[in-house]
Amino acid sequence: MTKAFYITTAIDYVNGQPHLGHGYEKVITDVIARSRRSLGEKVFFLTGVDEHGQKVQQVAVSEGKAPQAYCDELATSFKSFAARLGASNDDFIRTTDSRHKQFVQAFLSKLHAAGHFYKETYKGFYSPKEETFLTERDRRPDGTFDPQYGEVIDLQEDNYYFRMKEHQSWLINHIESHPEFISPPERRNEILGFLKNSVLQDLCITRPASRLNWGIPTPFDPAYVTYVWFDALLNYVTLPASLGDLTVLAALEGEPNAPRSTLHAPPSVNLWPADVHVIGKDISKFHAVYWPIMLKAMELPLPRQILVHGWWQKDGQKLSKSTGNVVDPLAVIEEWGLDAFRYYVVRELDIGPDGNWTDAGFQARYHAELANGLGNLVNRSLSMLKRYRNGIVPARSDELVGEAEKVARETIEHLKRFQLQAALQNVWTLVNRANQYVDQTAPFKLAKDPSQAKRLDEVLYNLVETCRILAVLLWPFIPTTATKIFQQLRLSDEPNKFATAAWGGLPAGHTIGEPAALFPRRN
Repeated sequence: MTKAFYITTAIDYVNGQPHLGHGYEKVITDVIARSRRSLGEKVFFLTGVDEHGQKVQQVAVSEGKAPQAYCDELATSFKSFAARLGASNDDFIRTTDSRHKQFVQAFLSKLHAAGHFYKETYKGFYSPKEETFLTERDRRPDGTFDPQYGEVIDLQEDNYYFRMKEHQSWLINHIESHPEFISPPERRNEILGFLKNSVLQDLCITRPASRLNWGIPTPFDPAYVTYVWFDALLNYVTLPASLGDLTVLAALEGEPNAPRSTLHAPPSVNLWPADVHVIGKDISKFHAVYWPIMLKAMELPLPRQILVHGWWQKDGQKLSKSTGNVVDPLAVIEEWGLDAFRYYVVRELDIGPDGNWTDAGFQARYHAELANGLGNLVNRSLSMLKRYRNGIVPARSDELVGEAEKVARETIEHLKRFQLQAALQNVWTLVNRANQYVDQTAPFKLAKDPSQAKRLDEVLYNLVETCRILAVLLWPFIPTTATKIFQQLRLSDEPNKFATAAWGGLPAGHTIGEPAALFPRRN
């Protein structure tokens, strides 16, 4: 079975409703997934939600709900949110799924039996808000802790720990010898700086059930539940395992706690190792330090790349529900359309740095680039073909072939390297060139001169064929619009194969459909 291109988002923590950051991550992951499908690859795209831990339990209790009922409501919201964003995910995992719990416990048993865990008494500082232990090194110069930790308490309790520090030099070597493992380079440098300038502490992987019972019970000691991060990271392999991925299941061979039904079922997927984990910069240490070591201990191959994106601000300020400085993706989509939202977040923010949402910037891009750029090009190109040639495609002309094929080739190369913003900018050079071509050739003037009939045919062919190619190149980014362009061209296929971006796909004599505004101008 051919290995699929396996791409994941981080799973979203359900202690609140989805926001712009969640939306951005899903959109860029979806663009990558769709671009790989357009390349002809088999793709598996996973997203989902992280439902365990103290914060979830506390919020549920504060709302007078049982944790599972609370999580069920939020999981529905996040699943609906992904669908509303046009995400083409193949599965949606919940950490309360029985399929996830079973394999988490199986891997815990394997690691415990192999001696990777030990039990020890912890005495020190603890942040209930962030569910993390703190040390003196976390104090600020004045002796206080950063407000992000909330109230910090003194805590003494027994827990199980994962032996991390013995893998530190191996991990440094792996990152240095695989420069593509963490991207972009500045995030890789941050992780290497952390690993080279501090001793890696062993990871506490449990919480006493007497203090926190909303978690997956540890199979080797029922007095404890699994630490939420250890549980959450495993989703990337528990999903393939539940579908019969042989690479993951081989790591559990002989493990008595592994689900027998899955181990003996025929495999339906070949996913592991993951090709890309798309995550936010705030969780890079978990994914680029803890996760590789966990996989090494589980005797599983490491993912090929951890792709780290930045954060969004609004109007130069931190997004904050308390101050009202927020962007509601669903409200934007309701008012402006899904593809306008998808276009803006990819075009405005490259993967890596932080970005700044402004309503004025959004509206400017909508009008200048979508309505007046792409929308105007398609509408006037198809309208002129209807008006001057009854919608019938004339004989092939290759005037713009060189520019169109160059844009297609460079766009595909950008997408292969996950340079989404650059790919979109590149596509727009063809949008702008085609609009310039209309102004230069003035087909509306040619139509008035019968002696220019052949020249008008040439211009019209170049315009409508460019529109067809643009639909193919734009499908990963704005699939609804790309599909509408194909429908207006009366093409029965979907614009989802880059192979069809070659010039000359529109045959002479083909009759197009009715043009309609793709991005209506708004006041």
